Amino acid sequence: MLCHRVVLPCLCVLVALGAVASASTINYQYEKGVVSTLQHCPGYYCGRTLLSNGSWSGCGRCERGMRRNASSACSPCSDTPSFYDWLYLGFMMLTPLVLHLLCVDISIKKNKLEHRVWLVYVSVVVEAVLASIITLLVTPPLGSLSLSSCRPRDLRDWYPIMYNPNPNYEGVLYCTQEAVYPMYTMVLVGYSTLLVLMLVLRPAIAEIVAQKAKVDDAGAIYSALYLLPSLSVIHAFFAGVVYTIFPYLVIVGSIISIATYLAYQGDQRVRVLIRVFFRDKRSVLILLGHWCLHAYGIIALTQLTEPVVHASLCALVPVPALFYVLTARFSDPTKVQGCSIPPSTGRT
Repeated sequence: MLCHRVVLPCLCVLVALGAVASASTINYQYEKGVVSTLQHCPGYYCGRTLLSNGSWSGCGRCERGMRRNASSACSPCSDTPSFYDWLYLGFMMLTPLVLHLLCVDISIKKNKLEHRVWLVYVSVVVEAVLASIITLLVTPPLGSLSLSSCRPRDLRDWYPIMYNPNPNYEGVLYCTQEAVYPMYTMVLVGYSTLLVLMLVLRPAIAEIVAQKAKVDDAGAIYSALYLLPSLSVIHAFFAGVVYTIFPYLVIVGSIISIATYLAYQGDQRVRVLIRVFFRDKRSVLILLGHWCLHAYGIIALTQLTEPVVHASLCALVPVPALFYVLTARFSDPTKVQGCSIPPSTGRT
């Protein structure tokens, strides 16, 4: 009975909506082929290009670097990326940087910045910075660090392939294009550039380090090679989703990461955890790195629309680490009655 009362009415509503949509689609009117005056095109991304003889092309995709405007004309992308857009591009290059640093750190047995091991960390940072600069230079306008873009207006702008119209069911108009030019392709260009720089610089640095410091086999260092193809696939399918939620990813990720780092320290006493942050250069850099990521997430989330108020929120970046240090003793499994797990003596 419940099924008939709930499911059937829902199906009727869906059928009615489908009928209305079909009727509106079947009755859609537009000028096909080349036209002398600009005419409207169906869909969200189909547009007309101005031809050399002054007429307008048939409805179709706009050329790269152009996007349909409100009049269905393909116009050049001349917007300046917003502050949020720049932060998104920075996040997309920070992600492989942080993951590469993690891979290198895991591959080094002596977890101290001594001898020449620090050169590997510097190499990772230099690779990411050079890849970012080169990507900006090769993206139009060529040779400039500035960008001319079409700003994303909606989540669907990242997935135009899902919005190819089929007016009157007479045939699909394929209007797939980079509606968020150049923010989609330049990330892939950046990852490709980073991969090339990594293959060029990392072997030389690893050879220098291996002479003075004890390092795992090259396979452990180059495990980062798996990251770039994986990140490229994620970007290809989920670029729009990541663009929307990346501030939350940064904040939540930095909090989980610092909590995980502290949880692996073994002794969870307050004074011991505080000393962990200052026991060597590596620990200080890890703490500062997490704080910078947390501040980056806060800035991306607020976009500093109210500079004084939102900038002051960056003073909260030490709170997650302090909260863990002050409350760890309440959740230490070695303090739970009947628990016989010995405390770990290893360091991470």
